[in-house]
Amino acid sequence: MRDPREPAELLTAAADGDSSAWDELEHRFGPRMWAVARACGLGPADAADAVQGAWLRLLQHLHDLRDPARVGGWLATTVRREALLMLRKERLGASSFEIADDPDPAAAVLEADGRRTLWQSVSALHEPCRSLLQLVAIDLGNQQVAARLGLPTGSVGPTKARCLEKLRTLLSLQETAQ
Repeated sequence: MRDPREPAELLTAAADGDSSAWDELEHRFGPRMWAVARACGLGPADAADAVQGAWLRLLQHLHDLRDPARVGGWLATTVRREALLMLRKERLGASSFEIADDPDPAAAVLEADGRRTLWQSVSALHEPCRSLLQLVAIDLGNQQVAARLGLPTGSVGPTKARCLEKLRTLLSLQETAQ
């Protein structure tokens, strides 16, 4: 059974560390976010980066949204902006490559695949590791991470080390399975 709470209630619960609220937000708005990213012309790996970027922006602005009830529209707009920014950077990069050597397409594919695998693995982790590593990825300091996750500031470093070890183990298992 799906969570009957309204989006504003889900955001409040997510801000309070309720992982089921995050899961419900992702269930409700994730498919639309993917559709927006793909409609902008991004491939699967870049679309994954744009969607992930939008979720990270939501984490950054969780308490700043003017109208939390309209979080779905906010997320769609944010994904569109992330996608357009990526496309703009890609065009700028392409024009600079015309002057320099051709980029190695195999390296670009491997890099994109590595990013996708990394974020899929982070998403597979249990809380608080999933949220902690997402917050670390957006370069929040330990005090901000502690405040967002409701942890003592001194435990962020050791918790992060344990989470990174879990992530390394998960990635190693995936590599050996391939």
